[in-house]
Amino acid sequence: MKRLLAGSILVLLYLSATMALIRSRAVQESPNLPVPARSPVVVELFTSEGCSSCPPADALLARLAEQKFGENVQVIALEEHVDYWDEQGWADPFSSRDWTSRQYVYAGALGNGNPYTPQMVVDGRVEFVGSHGQKALKSILEAAGKAKVPVTLAQGNPNKAGAENLSVTVGELAGTTKGDAAEVWLAITETGLHSAVKRGENAGQDLHHGAVVRTMRKIGNAKAEGESSFAGDVNVPLRAEWKRENLRAAVFVQEKKSRRILGAAEIRIAPGPRV
Repeated sequence: MKRLLAGSILVLLYLSATMALIRSRAVQESPNLPVPARSPVVVELFTSEGCSSCPPADALLARLAEQKFGENVQVIALEEHVDYWDEQGWADPFSSRDWTSRQYVYAGALGNGNPYTPQMVVDGRVEFVGSHGQKALKSILEAAGKAKVPVTLAQGNPNKAGAENLSVTVGELAGTTKGDAAEVWLAITETGLHSAVKRGENAGQDLHHGAVVRTMRKIGNAKAEGESSFAGDVNVPLRAEWKRENLRAAVFVQEKKSRRILGAAEIRIAPGPRV
Protein backbone atom coordinates (compact mmCIF):
# COMPACT_ATOMS: atom_id res chain seq x y z
CA MET A 1 0.00 0.00 0.00
CA LYS A 2 2.85 2.41 0.89
CA ARG A 3 4.51 1.77 -2.46
CA LEU A 4 1.22 2.44 -4.26
CA LEU A 5 0.68 5.75 -2.46
CA ALA A 6 4.27 6.84 -3.00
CA GLY A 7 4.02 6.00 -6.68
CA SER A 8 0.83 8.00 -7.03
CA ILE A 9 2.43 11.02 -5.36
CA LEU A 10 5.43 10.86 -7.71
CA VAL A 11 3.13 10.69 -10.71
CA LEU A 12 1.21 13.74 -9.46
CA LEU A 13 4.40 15.72 -8.93
CA TYR A 14 5.70 14.77 -12.36
CA LEU A 15 2.41 15.74 -13.98
CA SER A 16 2.35 19.11 -12.23
CA ALA A 17 5.86 19.92 -13.39
CA THR A 18 5.10 18.84 -16.96
CA MET A 19 1.92 20.89 -17.18
CA ALA A 20 3.66 23.94 -15.70
CA LEU A 21 6.35 23.69 -18.39
CA ILE A 22 3.75 23.35 -21.14
CA ARG A 23 1.84 26.39 -19.89
CA SER A 24 5.05 28.43 -19.63
CA ARG A 25 6.03 27.63 -23.21
CA ALA A 26 2.53 28.41 -24.48
CA VAL A 27 2.55 31.82 -22.82
CA GLN A 28 6.00 32.62 -24.22
CA GLU A 29 4.99 31.65 -27.74
CA SER A 30 1.54 33.31 -27.66
CA PRO A 31 1.52 35.92 -24.86
CA ASN A 32 -1.61 37.65 -26.16
CA LEU A 33 -3.84 34.59 -26.13
CA PRO A 34 -6.60 34.66 -23.48
CA VAL A 35 -6.49 32.08 -20.71
CA PRO A 36 -9.12 29.41 -21.56
CA ALA A 37 -11.91 28.59 -19.13
CA ARG A 38 -11.31 25.75 -16.71
CA SER A 39 -12.44 22.37 -17.98
CA PRO A 40 -14.42 20.49 -15.30
CA VAL A 41 -13.90 16.74 -14.98
CA VAL A 42 -16.25 14.70 -12.78
CA VAL A 43 -14.42 11.87 -10.99
CA GLU A 44 -16.68 9.38 -9.20
CA LEU A 45 -15.41 6.75 -6.78
CA PHE A 46 -17.61 3.85 -5.70
CA THR A 47 -16.22 2.71 -2.37
CA SER A 48 -17.05 1.28 1.05
CA GLU A 49 -15.63 1.35 4.57
CA GLY A 50 -16.13 -2.41 4.62
CA CYS A 51 -13.71 -2.98 1.73
CA SER A 52 -10.04 -3.44 2.66
CA SER A 53 -8.78 -2.32 -0.76
CA CYS A 54 -10.79 0.93 -0.70
CA PRO A 55 -8.78 3.22 1.66
CA PRO A 56 -5.96 3.80 -0.90
CA ALA A 57 -8.56 4.73 -3.51
CA ASP A 58 -10.28 7.10 -1.05
CA ALA A 59 -6.93 8.78 -0.41
CA LEU A 60 -6.23 9.05 -4.13
CA LEU A 61 -9.58 10.73 -4.82
CA ALA A 62 -8.94 13.24 -2.04
CA ARG A 63 -5.54 14.09 -3.52
CA LEU A 64 -6.94 14.41 -7.03
CA ALA A 65 -9.59 16.85 -5.79
CA GLU A 66 -6.91 19.09 -4.25
CA GLN A 67 -4.26 18.57 -6.93
CA LYS A 68 -3.42 21.65 -9.01
CA PHE A 69 -3.57 20.39 -12.58
CA GLY A 70 -3.22 23.93 -13.88
CA GLU A 71 -5.55 26.77 -14.65
CA ASN A 72 -7.46 24.75 -17.23
CA VAL A 73 -8.52 21.64 -15.27
CA GLN A 74 -10.97 21.35 -12.37
CA VAL A 75 -11.58 17.96 -10.75
CA ILE A 76 -15.06 17.56 -9.25
CA ALA A 77 -14.85 14.62 -6.85
CA LEU A 78 -17.84 12.48 -5.88
CA GLU A 79 -17.17 9.74 -3.31
CA GLU A 80 -20.17 7.39 -3.41
CA HIS A 81 -20.37 4.73 -0.68
CA VAL A 82 -22.26 1.63 -1.83
CA ASP A 83 -24.29 -0.53 0.56
CA TYR A 84 -23.56 -4.10 -0.57
CA TRP A 85 -20.65 -4.34 1.89
CA ASP A 86 -22.85 -3.45 4.87
CA GLU A 87 -23.69 -7.09 5.64
CA GLN A 88 -20.02 -8.10 5.85
CA GLY A 89 -19.45 -7.00 9.44
CA TRP A 90 -19.42 -3.20 9.24
CA ALA A 91 -22.32 -0.94 8.22
CA ASP A 92 -20.80 2.03 6.41
CA PRO A 93 -22.46 5.17 7.88
CA PHE A 94 -22.16 6.95 4.53
CA SER A 95 -23.54 4.16 2.36
CA SER A 96 -26.71 4.39 0.30
CA ARG A 97 -28.69 2.07 -1.92
CA ASP A 98 -28.96 5.00 -4.35
CA TRP A 99 -25.21 4.95 -5.02
CA THR A 100 -25.32 1.18 -5.46
CA SER A 101 -28.08 1.61 -8.04
CA ARG A 102 -26.06 4.30 -9.81
CA GLN A 103 -23.07 1.98 -10.01
CA TYR A 104 -25.21 -0.79 -11.48
CA VAL A 105 -26.37 1.61 -14.20
CA TYR A 106 -22.73 2.32 -15.03
CA ALA A 107 -22.03 -1.42 -15.18
CA GLY A 108 -24.57 -1.73 -17.97
CA ALA A 109 -23.54 1.41 -19.87
CA LEU A 110 -19.78 0.85 -19.68
CA GLY A 111 -19.95 -2.92 -20.17
CA ASN A 112 -17.58 -3.75 -17.33
CA GLY A 113 -19.66 -6.65 -16.01
CA ASN A 114 -20.35 -6.73 -12.28
CA PRO A 115 -19.91 -3.67 -10.04
CA TYR A 116 -16.91 -3.75 -7.72
CA THR A 117 -15.05 -1.61 -5.21
CA PRO A 118 -13.06 0.51 -5.44
CA GLN A 119 -14.22 1.64 -8.87
CA MET A 120 -13.44 5.04 -10.38
CA VAL A 121 -15.46 6.52 -13.24
CA VAL A 122 -14.22 9.64 -15.07
CA ASP A 123 -16.82 11.87 -16.77
CA GLY A 124 -19.08 8.83 -17.14
CA ARG A 125 -16.90 7.61 -20.00
CA VAL A 126 -14.24 5.25 -18.59
CA GLU A 127 -13.94 3.06 -15.50
CA PHE A 128 -11.03 1.35 -13.76
CA VAL A 129 -9.80 0.18 -10.36
CA GLY A 130 -10.04 3.25 -8.15
CA SER A 131 -6.54 3.03 -6.67
CA HIS A 132 -4.73 3.20 -10.04
CA GLY A 133 -3.25 6.69 -9.87
CA GLN A 134 -1.59 6.73 -13.29
CA LYS A 135 -4.77 5.59 -15.03
CA ALA A 136 -6.74 8.25 -13.14
CA LEU A 137 -4.39 11.04 -14.21
CA LYS A 138 -4.38 9.93 -17.84
CA SER A 139 -8.19 9.71 -17.91
CA ILE A 140 -8.63 13.12 -16.26
CA LEU A 141 -6.33 14.84 -18.76
CA GLU A 142 -8.08 13.15 -21.69
CA ALA A 143 -11.48 14.19 -20.34
CA ALA A 144 -10.30 17.77 -19.77
CA GLY A 145 -9.30 17.99 -23.43
CA LYS A 146 -12.85 17.38 -24.65
CA ALA A 147 -15.33 20.16 -25.40
CA LYS A 148 -17.68 20.88 -22.48
CA VAL A 149 -21.22 22.18 -22.27
CA PRO A 150 -21.01 25.40 -20.19
CA VAL A 151 -22.61 25.12 -16.75
CA THR A 152 -22.90 27.83 -14.10
CA LEU A 153 -23.89 27.37 -10.47
CA ALA A 154 -24.46 30.06 -7.85
CA GLN A 155 -25.95 30.40 -4.37
CA GLY A 156 -29.14 32.36 -4.00
CA ASN A 157 -31.03 33.56 -0.95
CA PRO A 158 -32.63 30.65 0.92
CA ASN A 159 -36.40 30.94 1.19
CA LYS A 160 -36.79 28.49 4.06
CA ALA A 161 -34.78 27.36 7.06
CA GLY A 162 -32.58 24.29 6.73
CA ALA A 163 -32.28 24.58 2.95
CA GLU A 164 -29.94 26.15 0.42
CA ASN A 165 -31.11 27.87 -2.73
CA LEU A 166 -29.00 27.29 -5.83
CA SER A 167 -29.28 28.83 -9.27
CA VAL A 168 -28.33 26.59 -12.21
CA THR A 169 -27.80 27.51 -15.85
CA VAL A 170 -26.73 25.16 -18.64
CA GLY A 171 -25.58 26.60 -21.96
CA GLU A 172 -26.22 25.33 -25.46
CA LEU A 173 -25.95 21.58 -25.85
CA ALA A 174 -23.28 20.31 -28.22
CA GLY A 175 -21.81 16.91 -29.00
CA THR A 176 -24.81 15.02 -27.65
CA THR A 177 -25.66 11.47 -28.64
CA LYS A 178 -28.59 11.21 -31.07
CA GLY A 179 -31.69 9.83 -29.37
CA ASP A 180 -30.30 10.30 -25.87
CA ALA A 181 -31.56 12.65 -23.14
CA ALA A 182 -29.37 15.15 -21.31
CA GLU A 183 -30.25 15.07 -17.61
CA VAL A 184 -29.23 17.73 -15.08
CA TRP A 185 -28.05 16.38 -11.72
CA LEU A 186 -27.24 18.14 -8.45
CA ALA A 187 -25.04 16.71 -5.69
CA ILE A 188 -23.96 17.93 -2.26
CA THR A 189 -20.65 16.62 -0.94
CA GLU A 190 -18.94 16.93 2.43
CA THR A 191 -15.22 16.70 3.20
CA GLY A 192 -13.51 16.10 6.54
CA LEU A 193 -15.49 12.95 7.39
CA HIS A 194 -13.93 9.93 9.06
CA SER A 195 -14.87 6.75 10.91
CA ALA A 196 -13.22 4.61 13.57
CA VAL A 197 -14.06 1.22 12.08
CA LYS A 198 -14.65 -1.45 14.71
CA ARG A 199 -15.52 -4.52 12.60
CA GLY A 200 -15.11 -5.98 9.15
CA GLU A 201 -12.07 -5.95 6.86
CA ASN A 202 -10.91 -2.51 8.08
CA ALA A 203 -11.39 -3.16 11.81
CA GLY A 204 -9.16 -0.97 13.96
CA GLN A 205 -8.57 1.67 11.28
CA ASP A 206 -9.54 5.35 11.40
CA LEU A 207 -10.67 5.95 7.82
CA HIS A 208 -10.64 9.48 6.39
CA HIS A 209 -12.62 10.52 3.34
CA GLY A 210 -12.70 13.22 0.69
CA ALA A 211 -15.84 14.52 -0.98
CA VAL A 212 -18.49 12.13 0.38
CA VAL A 213 -21.79 12.44 -1.48
CA ARG A 214 -24.51 13.39 0.97
CA THR A 215 -27.31 13.76 -1.54
CA MET A 216 -27.67 13.55 -5.31
CA ARG A 217 -30.77 13.93 -7.44
CA LYS A 218 -31.94 14.78 -10.90
CA ILE A 219 -33.32 18.33 -11.14
CA GLY A 220 -34.39 18.46 -14.77
CA ASN A 221 -33.56 17.91 -18.42
CA ALA A 222 -31.48 20.09 -20.72
CA LYS A 223 -33.19 20.83 -24.03
CA ALA A 224 -31.38 21.01 -27.35
CA GLU A 225 -33.00 24.25 -28.48
CA GLY A 226 -31.53 27.69 -27.76
CA GLU A 227 -28.39 29.12 -26.20
CA SER A 228 -29.61 28.19 -22.72
CA SER A 229 -30.68 24.55 -22.52
CA PHE A 230 -31.67 24.67 -18.84
CA ALA A 231 -32.15 27.36 -16.23
CA GLY A 232 -33.75 27.24 -12.81
CA ASP A 233 -33.49 27.56 -9.05
CA VAL A 234 -33.57 24.60 -6.71
CA ASN A 235 -33.87 24.31 -2.93
CA VAL A 236 -31.62 21.70 -1.34
CA PRO A 237 -32.31 20.55 2.25
CA LEU A 238 -29.17 20.55 4.41
CA ARG A 239 -29.18 18.27 7.44
CA ALA A 240 -28.12 19.75 10.77
CA GLU A 241 -25.21 17.31 11.23
CA TRP A 242 -23.57 18.36 7.96
CA LYS A 243 -20.83 20.94 8.50
CA ARG A 244 -21.51 23.86 6.18
CA GLU A 245 -17.87 24.87 6.00
CA ASN A 246 -17.09 21.49 4.43
CA LEU A 247 -19.97 21.39 1.93
CA ARG A 248 -19.79 21.79 -1.83
CA ALA A 249 -22.50 21.75 -4.47
CA ALA A 250 -21.92 20.18 -7.87
CA VAL A 251 -24.13 20.23 -10.97
CA PHE A 252 -23.49 18.09 -14.01
CA VAL A 253 -25.21 17.30 -17.30
CA GLN A 254 -25.26 13.57 -18.04
CA GLU A 255 -26.72 11.57 -20.90
CA LYS A 256 -29.27 9.08 -19.64
CA LYS A 257 -28.27 6.14 -21.85
CA SER A 258 -24.57 6.57 -22.59
CA ARG A 259 -23.85 8.05 -19.11
CA ARG A 260 -21.39 10.52 -20.67
CA ILE A 261 -21.05 13.70 -18.61
CA LEU A 262 -21.17 16.70 -20.96
CA GLY A 263 -20.46 19.55 -18.57
CA ALA A 264 -20.31 20.41 -14.88
CA ALA A 265 -19.71 23.07 -12.25
CA GLU A 266 -18.93 23.10 -8.54
CA ILE A 267 -18.99 25.73 -5.78
CA ARG A 268 -18.41 25.81 -2.04
CA ILE A 269 -21.46 26.37 0.15
CA ALA A 270 -20.93 29.62 2.02
CA PRO A 271 -20.29 28.92 5.71
CA GLY A 272 -22.54 30.28 8.43
CA PRO A 273 -26.29 30.91 8.37
CA ARG A 274 -27.66 32.83 5.39
CA VAL A 275 -30.74 35.04 5.73
